[in-house]
Amino acid sequence: MTTKLVEDTEKSKKALKRKIEELGEELGYLQRKCRELGIPVLIVVEGWSAAGKGSLINRIIQPLDPRGFKVTCIASPSRDEQLRPFLWRFWRRTPSANRMAIFDRSWYRNLLDDVVDGKLDEQEVEKMYSDIRFFERQLRDSGTIIFKFFLDISKKEQSVRLQALRENPNTSWRVDDGVLARHYKYDDYKSASKRMFKETDVKDGAHWRLVDTTKLLPASVEVLETMVSLLKNKVGKRKKGIKFERNIPSSELPSFENAPSLSKVDTSLSLDKGEYREKLKVRQQKIHALHNELYRLRIPMVIVYEGWDAAGKGGNIRRLIEEMDPRGYEVIPVSAPNDVEKAHHYLWRFWTEFPKAGHLTIFDRSWYGRVLVERVEGFCSQSDWKQAYREINEMEENFHNFGAALVKFWVHIDKDEQLNRFEARKENPAKLWKLHDEDWRNREKWDLYEKAAEEMFLRTHTPFAPWSIIEGNCKRYARIKAMDVVIDAIEKKVKEKT
Repeated sequence: MTTKLVEDTEKSKKALKRKIEELGEELGYLQRKCRELGIPVLIVVEGWSAAGKGSLINRIIQPLDPRGFKVTCIASPSRDEQLRPFLWRFWRRTPSANRMAIFDRSWYRNLLDDVVDGKLDEQEVEKMYSDIRFFERQLRDSGTIIFKFFLDISKKEQSVRLQALRENPNTSWRVDDGVLARHYKYDDYKSASKRMFKETDVKDGAHWRLVDTTKLLPASVEVLETMVSLLKNKVGKRKKGIKFERNIPSSELPSFENAPSLSKVDTSLSLDKGEYREKLKVRQQKIHALHNELYRLRIPMVIVYEGWDAAGKGGNIRRLIEEMDPRGYEVIPVSAPNDVEKAHHYLWRFWTEFPKAGHLTIFDRSWYGRVLVERVEGFCSQSDWKQAYREINEMEENFHNFGAALVKFWVHIDKDEQLNRFEARKENPAKLWKLHDEDWRNREKWDLYEKAAEEMFLRTHTPFAPWSIIEGNCKRYARIKAMDVVIDAIEKKVKEKT
């Protein structure tokens, strides 16, 4: 190499380093603005082994405030993670409104492995890509900025780098059998990656950036420029008060013609005490046995209770779980989200509570608060609650595809019965704690809540997660009917598994 060429190369390196420093300063400023404006940022770094993921991530984080980001290295799922839907562990790690989350590999890693190793049939592959698109779109729609970088090197370059790593005692541990196996299947992974780009590239929100990392300095400039450009755009819009609000026409909303309706409910249905006690004992014994079957066959189950205040949801739940093994279920009472939950996507707190395979989770109120309380009380925009129908159906479909049994109850009482129960609570010191000013306020909005509930049934009564309306004026009747629905749902899942 001539002296002049060496000098030119050094000048080029110095120029690139200066550019990286300038971009770093700008990125640090934009991180602070994102924190101030409550903009979550998700950075996915995928690519070939030895392509320089660690070095590039280090370039990204050097100018950042370490209190505002977290780097997560994604390995193969643990045993506990394998017992839940494959996106569960990533939902738990999504960034809050004032944070950056950086993933060294992501939800794409195991998908590519399974595709190349032939562990998935075509239908399963399509479903996983569909779930990923839903996942990323839901995050984008909630305001998360997503970067997806794929670090690219040739097979020859990878071979050289892997050999250098193996020869160095300090880095030889990084080249395990799995890394070598992927190297030998380079062409297969390249083909699988092309499909990955095609299936999940979204130009205006989750765009794949293919970065040639044969030379780290220009690659670092490319990545930093990409981040600075998009963050400046998003921060600028947010500072001007511009927030994306999608106008969702009714024609785009999901609709299910066979959805139940409150207008068709016969609240006079009842059960006398003697018949109730007899039926209760038989059904609780049946549920005890079926609960064991859920565990034996590793079937997760989710039960949702919605309904009017004082409809008897708590008593219904107590009778349902009375003979269950307490180690195999959990009841989640859902109230208004706390500050941590508000800083995430509204579905985040429900994803994190999904039961592992073989266990059962009961939600006393649920994610449907988005299209009920938040809609009626104006806690979210019309765009938000309309968008939620699709997002809820997608989440429940994800649970269904994982093999979960899903039961959704609306415990229904008429307006006169609710008033009687409110008055009874007011007169009973032992039950007065159950009655709040909010209950009376909600009662004044009965018609609005009824309208919201009717639309909720219409939009979310899916084949894989249908609604069951429980006639609740007679608590005994309601308890037995709910048990019958649960028993039927478990038996169907057990039959599918055996």
